[in-house]
Amino acid sequence: MILLDALQAVMTVDALFAIFVGTVSGIIIGGMPGLTATMAVALLIPITFSFTPLIGLSIMGGVYAGAMYGGSIPAILLSTPGTPAAAATAIEGYPLTQQGKGGLALKVSVVASFVGGTFSVFVLLAIAPILADFALKFGPAEYFLLALMGLTGVVSVATGGLAKGIISGLIGLIIALIGTDPMTGMTRYDFGMVELYEGVSFMPALIGMFSITQMLALTSEKSISNSDVDLKSIKRDKMPKGIWPFIAFGTGVGTVVGIIPGEGATIAAFLSYNVAKAKSKLKHLFGKGNPEGIAAAEAGNNACVGGSLVPLLTLGVPGNTVSAALMGGLMIQGLIPGPELFTKHAVITYGFILSLFIANIVFLVIGLFFAPYFAKIAKIPTSILVAAISVFAIIGSYSINNSMFDVWLMLLFAFSGFFLDKLGFSLSAIILGMILGPIAENGFTQAMTISAGDSSIFFASTIAKILWAITIILLIQPLFTHYKDRRQRAKAMRAE
Repeated sequence: MILLDALQAVMTVDALFAIFVGTVSGIIIGGMPGLTATMAVALLIPITFSFTPLIGLSIMGGVYAGAMYGGSIPAILLSTPGTPAAAATAIEGYPLTQQGKGGLALKVSVVASFVGGTFSVFVLLAIAPILADFALKFGPAEYFLLALMGLTGVVSVATGGLAKGIISGLIGLIIALIGTDPMTGMTRYDFGMVELYEGVSFMPALIGMFSITQMLALTSEKSISNSDVDLKSIKRDKMPKGIWPFIAFGTGVGTVVGIIPGEGATIAAFLSYNVAKAKSKLKHLFGKGNPEGIAAAEAGNNACVGGSLVPLLTLGVPGNTVSAALMGGLMIQGLIPGPELFTKHAVITYGFILSLFIANIVFLVIGLFFAPYFAKIAKIPTSILVAAISVFAIIGSYSINNSMFDVWLMLLFAFSGFFLDKLGFSLSAIILGMILGPIAENGFTQAMTISAGDSSIFFASTIAKILWAITIILLIQPLFTHYKDRRQRAKAMRAE
């Protein structure tokens, strides 16, 4: 009965219009480097105060869902992730664009995003309280092991060989150490710069390494793709065979990671990508334009949307930074996260959850309809693209903290990334190290403090043992492949 009342409330003209506007705004914001979903939701909170609770939450939910998908558009077409979560998508999406298959990549992205987002919202609707209890079982040791499992992705995303991939990951971890030690409060490697007390700002680093580095590489090209963009052929393109299992892998991983408080869509995307590469029969195509990687990464980061709302709505514990901003939106409307949301305010809460279903349908329709037209961006002369993207990159880097220091930081990462890429190091592995470094460090130091230096805490719980097993499984396959390739190369050299 409550679900019917909630459905009736969300199917009004005002609510549907709010969802549509929120979702479209989210896609636009997600497609602009530096303008994250967190920023968009936070900026909307004062505006939505004048609306009814359901309308206000529907707008913010639409922005959240739309931005998670929107970040993949520039990631695929320009190797410029609109959001941090789309960085994994760029690894496979941009090579496909260079091959003239940008439309297909966008189609895979939007379908995977829709499936991942819809499934996670269904999980939120059906079994939120049960899954919230599961999230509470994660302690510092489990967070460390989850980050360690994510770091196995360094082997998967590496493009210049295993050794350079590991070195790239270590570079990212070293950069993550800059700033204030979370346990002692002492500053490290800040070179006396006040701006580095809180560490290296992640978005300027991401924009510099992915956006500007790629723009520098494009200066010698006339356009991204030399292939003609045929709108009719893109519309006729079917989903690649065998893609659905990878969407399923990403959906499962993203939902679980989203439920765990403190994690985020970026980690979910890279973990999903890592699992996809381990399971794929076309491992040799990864890094060269494999739709399986796009499917897993996009399903993973969008599945985080519903997953991150599980601990927020049931326990008042935000799953990530975006859901923390949403928590502010709930509280400004007089809705306190917790059990009362599903009893006293059940119609509003279930109406908000149902609005996320509609938001996923909205971006699916928009993505499928406009994918052929988005793909034509690949034919724009690079002289125009380089100038436009560089301006957006500078504005995006500055707008995060209103700091020119972030702009200079972005340029430093851009030029460093350009030369590291030319030397065969993996920029994706560096970014992955920067993302997971703080999580691993916090989890490790807190766990060792709690256990008084007893390392057995990392093997104590059932969840910890499962995470160890998954980490080992994820490592075995790429290491075996590397060893096999070395043997084949050695055999070929002896034959010569």
